[in-house]
Parts: sequence; C-alpha cells; structure tokens
Amino acid sequence: MASIANMKLEHLAGRQVGTSVLLRELARGGMAVIFLAYQKTLKRRIAVKILPKSLITEMSAEFFRQEAEAAAILSHPNIIPVYEVGNTGGFLFFTMQLVNGKSLAQYIEMAAKNPLPSRRFLPVDATLRIVIEVLDALDYAHQQDIVHRDIKSANILIESHTKRPIITDFGLAKVSSGPDENDSLLLGTPMYMAPEQIQKRPVDPRTDIYATGTMLFEMLVSRLPFPKVKNVKELLTAKLTLRDRLFQHQPSQLNPAVTEDLDRIVQKATAFHPEDRYGSAREFKADLEEYRTRRMNNRIARRAYVGAKAH
Repeated sequence: MASIANMKLEHLAGRQVGTSVLLRELARGGMAVIFLAYQKTLKRRIAVKILPKSLITEMSAEFFRQEAEAAAILSHPNIIPVYEVGNTGGFLFFTMQLVNGKSLAQYIEMAAKNPLPSRRFLPVDATLRIVIEVLDALDYAHQQDIVHRDIKSANILIESHTKRPIITDFGLAKVSSGPDENDSLLLGTPMYMAPEQIQKRPVDPRTDIYATGTMLFEMLVSRLPFPKVKNVKELLTAKLTLRDRLFQHQPSQLNPAVTEDLDRIVQKATAFHPEDRYGSAREFKADLEEYRTRRMNNRIARRAYVGAKAH
C-alpha cells in the first residue's frame, strides 16, 4: 500500500478545491496532508486537509469522514472549526481554520531544552489556563456525545496572538451515545492512552479526562516519568500492570513550582479505573479553577505580608 511519507504532492499547488485554491503543503500526518489554501469567496487563507485516493481504504475514509463531521457540528472557540467537506475524485478533503501558531507539544519541547534548569517547565499559570480552556471545550463536546479519543499536546494548537488553545484532529472521535464498530480496535496515542483503550473496552468522556490529565502532567514536568521501557508494547503493558503506580514521580517532585494539591488533581484525572477519575470534564475544570484561585490568593497574601514587613 502507498505511504503518505513518500508521496509527491507538489502538483496539487494551484488546484481548485471547493471554493478554495491550494497554495502549498503545510504538514503531513499518518494518513493525510494539510495544505495552505486561499478561499476565494471570503478572501482569506485557510487550511485544507486531504486524503489522497491511493490511501483511501474503508477504515481511513471512515476516520476522515468522522473527523470532518465531528468538528463541523461543534462550535466552540477552543475547537478547530470546519468550513467545507468534499470529494474531488482524486482525494477527500475538508477545509478548516488556519491557525497561526505552534502546537502545545512544540512549546513543551522548547521549554525542556532551555539552558536554565528553572525554566525547563511551562509556567504553571499558563498551564492552568490552557488546560482549563481545553476542558471547557471537551465538556462542550461531551455534551454533544462526542469523545475525542486522542487528546495530546500535539493535537492542541496555541494561537500566536491570543495564546488560545485550539483542539484539533477529531479523526478518532466517536459518538458516545451509540455503538462503534471501532471499539474493538486499539486507537489512540500510547503515551496518553487510557487503560480502557488499551483493553479495547468502550470509551466515554473519562477517557478524554485521562488523556488531559496526562497532558497536564507533561506540561508541568516537560517529560513524563514513565518506567524505563524499550518499546510501545512494553509501555502499554506497564500501564496495565503498574496501574496507579505507573508514574515514577509526582509533578511536585520534579517541578518546585508545583504543590501537592496539584499532584492530587493530576492523580485523580489519571486514575487507572474510570470510576476513580473525575466524572466529567466540568468537574476536572472546577477543581483546577479552585486551585488557581487559591494559588492567586496565596500569592496576594504573601505580597501583602512582605509589604507590611517592609513598612
């Protein structure tokens, strides 16, 4: 079967796709390619995701279709909006907002490489804001019976100007209110995958909560403290055998800016058993907001105390 990695697609530049013209390639994923395009009707630059005909199988077409449909029915400032879906005969495509910025994964990687040890983590305040906004978007999606199934830092884009996090890539999303023939498949990204995904059991919003909790952990420490494993299979096995002892350290042990109260929030979000996690993204978000308020009040109190002593 053809591979997306070595496909030459330069000839698509200038191609009319729906109401837009493809300009140049921006990125490649496992099965699809994203192009920069110009939408003539509204005179704006957008992104176009295409699935070449040579890569179309029944499964890949289904995932591509459900990604477009899931994102298209969701209207939230922290979810990538989809504008148009179509089929040219040469490829399937959908158009979406062009986000000027980097992925959250790129920001984490840049922080981890900082020459100053104290700056090798994302700021806690920024981390809380981003995750709270992501959880608000997930709560909205879950209310529409959509579970993302692949929340990870690479699928969160941070808009350069506003610093707004935007959830992308709904290719593995499922409608949680009905059966899904793909429940028997191993779907997701191993590092963030919830135990029920590994066991190929039905998923629900708590699956996204696990992935978001793992992403929060990653943001706080820059590199997840998994046990030493040689490959993906060993990582998945460790997740099932170590259960709630999977992580070798807590965030506060690796980042001095993190407190044990935040450790407990991360632990609850990443609990092995779904029933031990937050029951909803809204509950998770509420705990983070409460923690952020306490953190802010403690900071104000410390400043007031220092100011009083100075006088």
